[in-house]
Amino acid sequence: MNNLTEEPVRMKSMMGNRIWRLYNSDRAAFKEETLRYFSRGYPGWKVVRIDYPLVYLEDERNKQK
Repeated sequence: MNNLTEEPVRMKSMMGNRIWRLYNSDRAAFKEETLRYFSRGYPGWKVVRIDYPLVYLEDERNKQK
């Protein structure tokens, strides 16, 4: 059904406290670790929003290039 509406497929996920602890101490490391974590666990999905404790992902596996 998503192909009919052309809206991106989105998903909510979570990550562990090891990464969340970086949020207040080292934002650059937090961003790097978040992107690394989700690129390994959800290849082809892009992090689009972070709102503790949720991380919102968008499916980019079938997007036209």
